[in-house]
Amino acid sequence: MDFDPDPGLEAFRLEVREFLQGLPPELTGRPRSTRSAPADVKCWQKVLHARGWGAPYWAAAHGGTGWSVQQMLAFDEECAAIGTPTQDGFLHKLLGPVLNEFATPTQKAQHIPAVLEGERLWCQGFSEPGSGSDLASLRTRAELDGDHYVVNGQKIWTSYAHESDWIFLLVRTNPEVKKQAGISFLLVDMKTPGITVRPIRSIDDFHHLNETFFDNVRVPVANLVGEEGAGWTITKFLLNNEHASAVELPSLKRYLQQIYRLADMSCAGGERPRERPEFAIKLARLEAELMAIDMLVQRVAALEMEHHPDALSLGSMLKIRGTELQQKLTDFHVEALGDYGAVAYPHPELDTEVQLPGQDTGRGLANDMFFRRASTIYGGTSEVQRGIIAKLLFQL
Repeated sequence: MDFDPDPGLEAFRLEVREFLQGLPPELTGRPRSTRSAPADVKCWQKVLHARGWGAPYWAAAHGGTGWSVQQMLAFDEECAAIGTPTQDGFLHKLLGPVLNEFATPTQKAQHIPAVLEGERLWCQGFSEPGSGSDLASLRTRAELDGDHYVVNGQKIWTSYAHESDWIFLLVRTNPEVKKQAGISFLLVDMKTPGITVRPIRSIDDFHHLNETFFDNVRVPVANLVGEEGAGWTITKFLLNNEHASAVELPSLKRYLQQIYRLADMSCAGGERPRERPEFAIKLARLEAELMAIDMLVQRVAALEMEHHPDALSLGSMLKIRGTELQQKLTDFHVEALGDYGAVAYPHPELDTEVQLPGQDTGRGLANDMFFRRASTIYGGTSEVQRGIIAKLLFQL
């Protein structure tokens, strides 16, 4: 792959930067480790849609910007650098491509305008107790009853279910066939009677995870995406689009920039961390890893857009290396804070009177480190990714 930027990339980056610099202050300076608050996500979506950038990751034929991979990455980096609210990643990077590829014209007309205009947020209903990495063993049932499916079961680790309008859901519609062949893909309104959401507070002390229960939830057959039993095929297509986004390259670059700022601050004795050889060597190695990840993200994203067969194995490599780097950078970030890093500071969005070196850089740092403990688990554990690599590349 040619990693040289297209000739117009710098002009494009400047266009994005000028647009972002013209935003009102309330739309900048936001933390971006998790999805922004619903009102902020919807407001930001409306702003982007009005600019013609409401679907930055979609092809022009599907109502998107039609940007190149490098343009998408530049857009993400500039948004992360200035701290805009996030978009709904579940919709734009996961469900959106599925709708564009498999949905009926009626389903597209029902959902796509609503999300582009900032009226609808989504969550993902895949994992279950006992069916995490082995997703095909899921037990949530959907039984046909006239023109509805009746859904019963439980999902877990359902990110943002408590603040989402709809959920895309994997259900078992046929228990008599091979487990992968009996799964279907449904779109469900979260206001449907019978859905209960219970919070799970994670180690970073945030509430973004949930248990979601389905008790005789009636879902119109018209909400089935693709054919009955095609859920596993659709899921493989969706997961192929997940690897590059799971790495969160703009966040990795932001972490490194924050470490560099901390490295230049004076600590005990007036010495800067950057002046310590062991610190400087470790920082240089992390920067080299990030450069390698940057190139791999571009390669995998390009292969995914072409539906190339190598995208899955290389995507698994990227998922492993990228999420491990998230953990290394956030660990090192806390280490760079010295004694201050021993304290789990309040969430970035909360007011606090605690002062620390590099207030904007350091606040919420330990929370972020804790959050990234899960990055090698969600989106497919590192063990599962290594199994995919062994099977596809080495036929083991």
